[in-house]
Amino acid sequence: MIKNTVCLQTEIILSEMQDKPVLRTVNVTRYITPLREGGSLPALAEADDDFKYVLKFKGNGHGPKALIAELIGGEIARALGLKLPELVFANLDEAFGRTEADEEIQDLLKGSQGLNLALHFLSGAITYDPVVNIVDAKKASEIVWLDAFIINMDRTFKNTNMLMWHKELWLIDHGASLYFHHSFVNWEMHAKSPFTLIKDHVLLPQASLLEETNKRFSTLLTEQNIRDIVSLIPDEWLHWEGMDKTPEELREVYFQFLTIRLKHSELFTTEAENARKVLI
Repeated sequence: MIKNTVCLQTEIILSEMQDKPVLRTVNVTRYITPLREGGSLPALAEADDDFKYVLKFKGNGHGPKALIAELIGGEIARALGLKLPELVFANLDEAFGRTEADEEIQDLLKGSQGLNLALHFLSGAITYDPVVNIVDAKKASEIVWLDAFIINMDRTFKNTNMLMWHKELWLIDHGASLYFHHSFVNWEMHAKSPFTLIKDHVLLPQASLLEETNKRFSTLLTEQNIRDIVSLIPDEWLHWEGMDKTPEELREVYFQFLTIRLKHSELFTTEAENARKVLI
């Protein structure tokens, strides 16, 4: 009986560990080429596990906050069952980039020593084209709900931030999410905002199952999920100029913001539904 109890407890612990998000850490070994998209200058790079990654630098114009948004948005998407390339912490040695000829890139590399964030490079993937690629109502509603929840303004017809890979839809680039943290003023008010910019979402016309998705996702995503995801944010990303809060206090703000927003999910769901009615 004691042996069976121990085995059961071990299985429960292992199950809980599997449910928690865990990010690997790799060391960047080779800078291949810049990907000149937007102002953050991500790059294609190779790491010591011999895989290629799209590397996002903490020395970008928005600093580590863009990486925090990328991390939180991406892992919430994964928790909801949406497809996203693996996210890893990418360590950049202080000597890295000294031979880089481009001064702008060299400055970016110098300002990004330490932990950065990277997405596994999906070789052969093509950009999602709303004219060519069809997304069903269920998937469209799930992605629209996600972006309304994390206040992601950057999934539009102009910049879809989705890829087609092996005939499946993959999400990328959540760095523009959670934009409340660029000012950190009235974050409680922002948590209860309806997010009017959802009207520009590329998948909104197909998102006819928003109410059903809200019921399912607001139950599927738990406070513990959110706590586990927020706990992944490294301390070195949470030392901001002019901010007197500790890293732990800042993590708590992110946690509170997301849990409050989840409890009021009907606000942004209704906003999306109303915006969709105007389109159709």
